[in-house]
This record gives sequence, structure tokens and C-alpha cells, in this order.
Amino acid sequence: MNEDAARRETDSGRASGTAAAARNGREAGETPISRRQLLSIGATVGTVGLAGCVGRAYRSPPDCSAVAAAAEREDGYVPLPADDDISMFRRGLRRYGYYPDETVPSAVRVDWSIPTNEIGHTAAKSTPRPTPDGETILIASDTGRIDAYTPTGERRWQLDTGASRSLGFHGTPAIVDGTAYIGGYDGDCYAIDIDSGEVIWRTAAREFGGAIAIGSSPAYIDGTLYLLAEYSNPDSGALWELDAATGTPTWSDDRLWGMPHPSPAIDCEAGRLVTGSNDGVVYCWEFPSLELAWSFQAGGEGGPDGKSKAGGRFNLGAQIKGTIPTYDGAAFVGSWDGRYYRLDLADGSEEWSFETGRVNMSNPAIDPDQGVVYVGSDDHHVYALDTETGDELWSADVGGRVIGSITATAESILVGSYDTHLYALERDTGERRWRVENRGHVTSGAIPRGDRIYYAERGVVSNYYDDDEETVLEEPGHAYCLVPDE
Repeated sequence: MNEDAARRETDSGRASGTAAAARNGREAGETPISRRQLLSIGATVGTVGLAGCVGRAYRSPPDCSAVAAAAEREDGYVPLPADDDISMFRRGLRRYGYYPDETVPSAVRVDWSIPTNEIGHTAAKSTPRPTPDGETILIASDTGRIDAYTPTGERRWQLDTGASRSLGFHGTPAIVDGTAYIGGYDGDCYAIDIDSGEVIWRTAAREFGGAIAIGSSPAYIDGTLYLLAEYSNPDSGALWELDAATGTPTWSDDRLWGMPHPSPAIDCEAGRLVTGSNDGVVYCWEFPSLELAWSFQAGGEGGPDGKSKAGGRFNLGAQIKGTIPTYDGAAFVGSWDGRYYRLDLADGSEEWSFETGRVNMSNPAIDPDQGVVYVGSDDHHVYALDTETGDELWSADVGGRVIGSITATAESILVGSYDTHLYALERDTGERRWRVENRGHVTSGAIPRGDRIYYAERGVVSNYYDDDEETVLEEPGHAYCLVPDE
């Protein structure tokens, strides 16, 4: 593991400690109990089972047929679910990050910006999310605040949440019929009315078995939410199913090791739900039955040989941090082992891998019309790869690490860089169209909507890795709105 990766792994441990401290402070007076202990107790009383489920006998599986039918019926690409009242991270259940109907201007300027992020934690920041009608922009911050703005930069409301006692929000809300769903680093999940900014329901961390954080962005289908929760002592994770109307957990599987950061992807045509975790494993379930279909270990034969975690249950070195898009019967996976993989969704077999030689943790974008996947790496490059063969079509140097989400449009690729710029690249060649300088590392996705582009950056923090010096916030990270520069 290189020095940068080691630093970020230290940051991950620091994050879990901060979240745990926040949890202990909030529940002062209670005797700490590990998640595995809690699940064992639950199994005794028949409500929660290890590597199993909450109330499996009572869950009503969501209906995937309408989503699968829409995929077959539509001429060309359509985000799924094909519903004008639904919007979510990476623009749908398959997590493509593809906006074929949006046009990126030839030149841009900042129309407005607001200070939003203040925490040094190096996880990618939440992506500003427009509502389906485009009239409200939701901006979740690492301070635990959620702001709602109009496209012209007027604040509609502000909500401070319990996530302010930890590392705030890093996931992006799923928006369904006027309600936003998002998990926080307090381990809670929130449903928020978009018109008023009021909390409709909040599912507490204790209902997730003592989760310390929810960094993943929820997937929504047929009245049901899917998200990943993180745990410490030992480092582990769980996939959860929730009733979107009430926030009630209806199922879970806690077989994941390492604290999982990705957001689950659901492919109704293939009948699969897929995600990854810090143990370097890709986990895939049949959907909607949620029986485990297969798992794949990144890191080469025998897995990674980095630092041992969770009492020897896994080693670091092949962490899977990015959300895994699904396309053409395959899952596209970036790993800290320096490779991007194409895996067969049917059985998890490796179909090809592409080596960058550095940590890969960005969220890839897929252009299903061209059959191209766009990936970013710590080697400061964005790569366009043929989805069928893994062959490199082009690469572009963007001056810094790429750890956030890549966005594909009909003509351009939008990508944020550690060099503090947002880049627009030509989709077919990778040539730079323009770049915009910002304050901090640009680690959110960039979302085109109409003639505007929304994105966010990390705060500018000094001494974050120096244990002998006080960490100082030099300047808050901002959320931005770009408009054409005419």
C-alpha cells in the first residue's frame, strides 16, 4: 500500500473513532455493546439473526417487474426506475451517472456558491441533488446540515440534524414523491419532506444494530430502501432493507467485513443487487429474494496482504470504496489493489481487469449507448474503457487524484480532482474543454440540470495528518452552481 493509501486508511480509522465517540457521547450512561454481541442476543429472542435477516418471515419483496419491463420497452437509455418523481445517486438503480439529454456549455462561470463542508475526513463529499422537477437543490454537508436552495441560489430552508455530532453526511439523498431519504455518520437514516424541510421519520442507529455510520446513498424501488451501515469493534458492515413509508427495517445481512462505503446497485433485468466493502470483497445477492448469489475477492490470488483487521478476518489492500455500476450483465468494480474489474453478474467470474497501478476509489460512469465506462484513479488520470474488452480508448491527466463521481453526458465527461478543479472533458477523446478552479479538493459528483451544473468540494484543512499539531479549518468547502459564460 502506498503512502497516500496508508494515510487515507489512517483517516478511515480516525473516522470510525470519531463516529464511535459521538455515539458514546449521545448514549452516555449506557453500557457499550458490540454489534456482533447485539446480533447474537437478537438471534436468541428470534428477531435478528447473524449473517441473516430482520423479520425475514414478514418482509414483502419489492416488485421488480415494472422496472425490468421499462428497460426493455424504452428506446435507448432510461434511468431506472423510469419514473419522473424519482431521483437518486448516480441517476438510478444501476448507478450509471449518465445524463444523455444534458448539454455541458462550452464555457462556464460560478453563478453562486455556499459554504457547506468543514470536516477534514477524506471520504468523497455528498453530491448536490436536484429534485426531479429541478426546482429545489438539496445540499447535504459534513457538518450534519441539509440545505434546500432554488436553482438561482435562494435558500428555501435549512435543517440541522443529529449527524452534526459526528462526520455529518457523505451520502446523497434519494428523492421520491417529495421525500428525501439519506443516512448520516451518526448511524441514523432520515426521511425529510422537501417542501417544508421537516423530518418525517428517523430510524435511529440502535435500530440498525448499533451502526456508527451510514455513508452509502439509499437505493429505492417499489416502496423499499436499501443501504449499507458501518460498524466498529470489529470493522464490519450490513446491508439493510427499510420500508420507505415508515423507516422500519424489514431485513438485513451482516456478512460484510470492513466498513462499507459504496451505495448498493440493483439490476432488475439481471435479478441482482451488488455492492463492495473495505475487505476488498464484492457481494452480490439475488434480487428481490436477497439470497446471496456470489462473492468476489479483489487483491489477486489469495486476496490482499495488507494490515490484518477484525481479528484476522480480512486484510487491507484491496478496499472497494466506489459504488459499482451494472451494465450488460456485468458489474464494474474499482479496487485499491490498482485494478478495475468487469465481473459477470450471473456468477461473479472475472471477465477482464484494467490496471492503473494506483488506488482506485472513484464512482465510474457508464455510457450505455457507446458501451464505454469512465473511471478515475489516484494516478491523476481518467480512463475511457471499452466495457466489453476493457481496452483503453483514451486517458486524460486531471492534475490530481480522482476519488469522487464521474458524470457522463452526450458530449462531455465531468470530473472533480484533488487539484481543486472541476474538469469538462470531450467524451470521445478526453481532451479538456474547460476547467474551473475552486477552493478545496473536488470530490462530489457534478450534476448537470438544464443550463446549470451543481457540485461540492472538501474544506481546506491543515495539519489533518499531523498528530502533534492542531487541525485547522482554513476555509469551508463550498457547493457551487455553474452557468454558461456567454
